[in-house]
Amino acid sequence: MLIPQDNYAAMYDGFAWNIPTHFNIGVDICDSWAARSPDRTAIIDIDKDGRAEEVSFRDLKNLSNQLANALARRGITAASSGYGDRVGVLLPQRVETAAAHIAVTKMGCISIPLFTLFGEDALLHRLRDSGAKAVITDRSGLAKLRALRTQLPDLTCILSVDGADDMAESFASACAAEAPDFTPVNTRADDPALLIYTSGTTGNPKGALHAHRVLLGHLPGVEMSHNFLPHDNDRFWTPADWAWIGGLLDVLMPSLHHGITVVARRFEKFDPAAAFALIKDHAVQNIFLPPTAMKIMRQLPDAEKLGIQVRSVGSGGEALGPELTDWCHRTLGTTVNEFYGQTECNMIVSSCSAQESPTPGAMGRPVPGHRVEIIDETSGDVLPEGQEGAIAVLAPDPVMFLEYWNNPQATAEKFVTGPSGKWLLTGDRGIRNPNGTLRFVGRDDDVIGSAGYRIGPAEIEDCLLRHPAVALAGAVAKPDDLRGAVVAVYLKLTPGCAPSDALAAEIAQFVKTRLAAHEYPRAVRFIEEMPMTTTGKIIRGALRKLAQEEYAAEQAKAGTNAAKVDRGGKGETPQPG
Repeated sequence: MLIPQDNYAAMYDGFAWNIPTHFNIGVDICDSWAARSPDRTAIIDIDKDGRAEEVSFRDLKNLSNQLANALARRGITAASSGYGDRVGVLLPQRVETAAAHIAVTKMGCISIPLFTLFGEDALLHRLRDSGAKAVITDRSGLAKLRALRTQLPDLTCILSVDGADDMAESFASACAAEAPDFTPVNTRADDPALLIYTSGTTGNPKGALHAHRVLLGHLPGVEMSHNFLPHDNDRFWTPADWAWIGGLLDVLMPSLHHGITVVARRFEKFDPAAAFALIKDHAVQNIFLPPTAMKIMRQLPDAEKLGIQVRSVGSGGEALGPELTDWCHRTLGTTVNEFYGQTECNMIVSSCSAQESPTPGAMGRPVPGHRVEIIDETSGDVLPEGQEGAIAVLAPDPVMFLEYWNNPQATAEKFVTGPSGKWLLTGDRGIRNPNGTLRFVGRDDDVIGSAGYRIGPAEIEDCLLRHPAVALAGAVAKPDDLRGAVVAVYLKLTPGCAPSDALAAEIAQFVKTRLAAHEYPRAVRFIEEMPMTTTGKIIRGALRKLAQEEYAAEQAKAGTNAAKVDRGGKGETPQPG
């Protein structure tokens, strides 16, 4: 949908959406290619032992049609009015995962991507809140569902790709019993297709309901962040699970839309050496590499000597800094393109190194088709360049969610109306640079206010990662009586490094000499495990709680000591504090 141009302004101004009245994700990413080029490889499916199988678009169409027939036979239907039945897909990267989303969307029903590492509580909330009638899973997923079965009265059908047991039917047998022909529902572009629960750091996740058009809304951002996808010989892989919007709608579905082969790999545990081998052995040319995965791969010694050269790398979810972008260029042979979005409204900002060199510290420019501004979140006024405000997107927009499932109040609170129209508030803070690029400052509650300064955590965390002892870093505000707050950092060390007061002082000085004096951490703490969301983002809320608890303990201790000193002044013997 994006016409490549050297000039961003001309590309942005010349772009126009072409959203048809009727559109179906499953037909678009599977059946259309099966009709045009049935033998074209859609997915290279690699199991946990490294065995690879090439799956054509014809194979994918037949399997998804058989699954659609099997689900329909078991009472899963599209509603004549309102919403279709919901179907959970609790599987890792594999061909059956893609077939499930394709089948459900072709049926006019609603697919729910579910992360395989979810615990029982996370699954129970999503399946019960959505009223899911069916789940497609494997042996591992069945073990979790078994404990929840009696609490999910709407769940009537479970299919397992690992075969039947007393609770589930065999996925393969159910599909084999059906014909490979199916007539897709002629869905409207605005009909619901996907229900993706946010990975929020506080409160129960909310279900973001997306229409079929969400795929079309993603395409310009994916194309821009991968240097004008598609090219001949493009081949896409991501370590991000297809249960997340980053894996599903930034990689799997846009790739299949363009007829690009997707490499699916089931890592039981993410291994940087295996990841590099996968890229090299399967001639991967395009990678969505979340910052957490990049940080893990960066720890592999001598990765730069592997001689890997890919065409494009995109990254989003957390702000990158010079350390990671420089590493990516040295190791993968290309400039990483940062992009920005969220579950409710994704791929709306991106850099594009094929068009211009990235602006240091910026996450990119508004993607053509999306109006993204820095606004006052109360008045809805667009703010001038250089002034910090709320990152917002003008509605309507094809990539924007329809609503939060069963939560009209939260849906209403997501928007503000101003002089220019209705804006979706992302909940993030940003600044527009003089050259038109956007700089991410942090989540509303992540920004650190210290002695009158507003400090974003991303720059501090990137600086910390340059220290050889630091594997992961989180920066938050710790209450302080003098400054209001100071920077506190929580660090997971690299293997072989031991915590010590000397190391803490060294790391604090390391930051102080590289950033501004007000940004250096006055509290350095070492932790065994970094609290992270299931999408690999640091849960700064958990770190802020640690900092607040530490401050409270310090205050209590200071109060106790003061009382002891006071008693000593009355002739009592002061006790050691």
